[in-house]
Amino acid sequence: MVNSPSWTVNPILCQDITVDNIKIKNPADSPNTDGIDPESCKNVRISNCLIDVGDDCIAIKSGTEETKERVSCENITISNCQMLHGHGGVVLGSEMSGDIRNVTISNCIFQDTDRGIRLKSRRGRGGIIEDIRVNNLIMDNVICPFTLNLYYFCGPKGKEKYVWDKNPYPISEETPQFRRIHFANISARNVHAAAGFIYGLSEQFISDISFHEVAISMAKEPIPGKPAMMTGMEEMTSQGFYIGCAKNIHFDRLELVDVENAFHIENSQGIEVDRSKENGKPLVLHGGFS
Repeated sequence: MVNSPSWTVNPILCQDITVDNIKIKNPADSPNTDGIDPESCKNVRISNCLIDVGDDCIAIKSGTEETKERVSCENITISNCQMLHGHGGVVLGSEMSGDIRNVTISNCIFQDTDRGIRLKSRRGRGGIIEDIRVNNLIMDNVICPFTLNLYYFCGPKGKEKYVWDKNPYPISEETPQFRRIHFANISARNVHAAAGFIYGLSEQFISDISFHEVAISMAKEPIPGKPAMMTGMEEMTSQGFYIGCAKNIHFDRLELVDVENAFHIENSQGIEVDRSKENGKPLVLHGGFS
């Protein structure tokens, strides 16, 4: 499949889908040319695919706040795929109003994608992303391997104050949530901006995230970039994990190489680091985060 002007494969409200051994090639500079986007689907298997696009390679969705009937997207497996270019390798959201859950991503290679695993949403969307397992990935030449962002600003209403305001708002059905997301056995090299970006809402922290056996090395000549699409985000290079409005985040056997600062943490709690290294030395958190 070549030169799609928009989302290439977009099953909606489907069950028991298998996508196997297909190749998608869209221009690297073309927006909205996603590869495979299951939306409000159940029991989806995506495997052995090569996806080279200008936007998200695979994006899992479940509708926006404008959708009349909110239907979840769940029981999704993604394996043995190669992702090239694009804004994200595997993405969840930002259309997630019907919930996304029970997703496994394994044995994939991400090459030259802006971000690797990318979760994105904002106030107004509502919905929950939960119970996600990611393991056995290789990434090379990415801006940021892990981006979990609840201040995503693209699309209609994305620049309005209630989207970007860092002050807490009342929790309602329009408040999105990310929780129970686990990463293991992942290597990323030639990383440019940051090792990871995790930023929840002031009223709804991102919670229960784990990283086990994750090795990240920065590019020797990093290009400044933005880990996430959010208002006020500045370009950076060679940073570690940028964490805000998050709780119960556990790092075990994390290895960071050529980073300037292993962690930048604000308004968060329960950040734990075990058996980890920064530039070859034991990594210990300071400042009361534990």
